[in-house]
Amino acid sequence: MSKNEVLVKFEQLCKIPHCSFETAQMREFLVDFAKQKGAKVSVDEFGNIHAIKGEPKICLQSHYDMVCMGDAPNVVVEYHDDGFMRAKNSSLGADNGIGVAMMMQMLAEFDNVECLFTNDEEVGLIGANNFKGKLVSKKLLNLDSEDDNEVVTGCAGGINVFASIDVSAKKANEVDAYEILVSGYPGGHSGNEIHKDIPNAIKVLAEFVRKSKAKIALIEGGERSNSIPTSAKAIVVSEILPKSDNPHISVKKLDEKYEILENGDKILALINAFSQGVRSYNAELGLPNDSVNLSLLKFDKKTAEVEFFARSMTWDGLHRMEFELSELALALGFSVTSKDRSVPWKPEPDEFAHAVLEELLKLRPQAKLAAIHAGLECGVLRDKHDDMEACSIGPNIYSPHSTREKCEIASVEIITKVVRNIVKKYQ
Repeated sequence: MSKNEVLVKFEQLCKIPHCSFETAQMREFLVDFAKQKGAKVSVDEFGNIHAIKGEPKICLQSHYDMVCMGDAPNVVVEYHDDGFMRAKNSSLGADNGIGVAMMMQMLAEFDNVECLFTNDEEVGLIGANNFKGKLVSKKLLNLDSEDDNEVVTGCAGGINVFASIDVSAKKANEVDAYEILVSGYPGGHSGNEIHKDIPNAIKVLAEFVRKSKAKIALIEGGERSNSIPTSAKAIVVSEILPKSDNPHISVKKLDEKYEILENGDKILALINAFSQGVRSYNAELGLPNDSVNLSLLKFDKKTAEVEFFARSMTWDGLHRMEFELSELALALGFSVTSKDRSVPWKPEPDEFAHAVLEELLKLRPQAKLAAIHAGLECGVLRDKHDDMEACSIGPNIYSPHSTREKCEIASVEIITKVVRNIVKKYQ
């Protein structure tokens, strides 16, 4: 197939490892590229790359880390006859590599443009939250949205809640041990796809162990803070063989003996009592208002830690879910800590958003202003700049944060044209 310049640049990016927390090679590549195109470049201690070319009136922004699933960071891009590109056995990284590629293209084409490439967005919007620089432009266009029919002018805020408990082991009687694996679930984005009722592998595992009347010797699961878990693992001791007809659950008898975790039953109780998914729905916006994902279960022989990620379109919603999760965990003997991730961005379309919508309507007649149930860095950056107008657009990307991720090729071309027209307008 004939590839446009943005797709060629995206393929370049896919060849450079850039998993969250492991972005040094990508950072070096982008800094060199921006300098070659005539931009003045600065990099802060959090890895944010701020490039200023000419006298810009508009800033483009994307994050350059990706969620690595499957074989990633070894990303092999495949183009399919159905008009989508996917990666072979891994996440694709179109979230947000396509936005980065578009920014590279605009740096190459225009004399006056500002670009902010932020770092470690996928693990807590770390770059954007800690960016202390001052953007020159008064208009910010984020390229991290995933529906080419929308100009996003609002997003959910997020908070992590960590519940920890001591798991000092006690001796088990001479009872058989079994390894239980839960695997093969599709996973997905814990914000954009939380309403799809995708099975959470950690909850599937905890329910099976409890109903099997087994005792835990080890338990862990999940992949990323902002992903719905695809897999989980437990080692249990049981007087009988745990059996399941669920094709996602496998059980293997182990030869050695294991000790039972002191608070194993409390861990199971917390996971099983927790309600995964949408907590309330916003009919006016047509998306979830509040949701919670059980993201990770970590085990280090002394402590077990359960990590929840709550999202809400309001601060009140975030605080309410933090309180409810804390009360449940504290009642079961866990210690609880919380960590803010991002601020809710109330949907209040400004003049710039309407200008972007006007351009998008030329190519997508059904386009509309919208909000999303996920975090966007432009909400954080706008909160740091009182006089800034901001919105977000992007091509059609499906099932990000999973090996099922795919991006529509024609949609990339549409959004590239819109971005080009907007940057041209503000030269």
